[in-house]
Amino acid sequence: MKTNEIIYELRTKNGLSQDELAAKVFVTRQAVSRWETGETVPNTETLKLLSNLFNVSINTLLGSPQKLICQCCGMPLSDGIIGRNKDGTLNEEYCKWCYADGTYTYSDMDDLIEVCIPHMASQGFTEEQTRDYMKQLLPTLNYWKKYEQLGDNGEFEEFKRKLIEEINSLHIEGMPKLEKLNALVGGYVNLEYTLPGGAKVKFLNDNTTYLGNQLESEIVEGLCFGVLANMDFILVCTYEEEGKNPELILYKKR
Repeated sequence: MKTNEIIYELRTKNGLSQDELAAKVFVTRQAVSRWETGETVPNTETLKLLSNLFNVSINTLLGSPQKLICQCCGMPLSDGIIGRNKDGTLNEEYCKWCYADGTYTYSDMDDLIEVCIPHMASQGFTEEQTRDYMKQLLPTLNYWKKYEQLGDNGEFEEFKRKLIEEINSLHIEGMPKLEKLNALVGGYVNLEYTLPGGAKVKFLNDNTTYLGNQLESEIVEGLCFGVLANMDFILVCTYEEEGKNPELILYKKR
């Protein structure tokens, strides 16, 4: 699709008139009309406003002329998995697992590779194939080539270390010692829990990236502990295979 067709489709899909769209991005109705007839294309600043309004990348607005990949892990990027800056705008260089709310979540290639191995195994790659492929790919990506400039001098890793210590100090029965926290997007781990009164509740935002891990119970076979946390809270739950029968063990504000 061309830019004019994309803007028309997004506008009508969101139930906006040309006047309403114009007001939201600070242009005239005539400007919107010219975009939709293909006479003109929005300028860079207006494309940013449209991207934020419609929650799609500028690349999508322009008809996807580039094949975007995450410059940290190499994953192909689509609108639903693009990372976000602190102000909520999309950052088209990274996926939301590697870059969340303006924060880079990986500082060690080997840690990233270990996280990628099970995902690529589900696509038919062996552990050895994945490890070899990632070791060749990662050094070619912008994040790792510019890590010294993009890194935060270890501040995020120190935050994770202290958070791991805090979680382990809870001494939850049957839960093994937590060694690592990985970036996890809320939509993949936002389980629904039944409260004592019978009400069902979810505690996470599907679009937010959290830190977490899965640990197999030391006591009950087939039971897993799920650990999720950020700067504001720690959540620990248990569940069976594929997230069945989730039970909230702890929700602690920090």
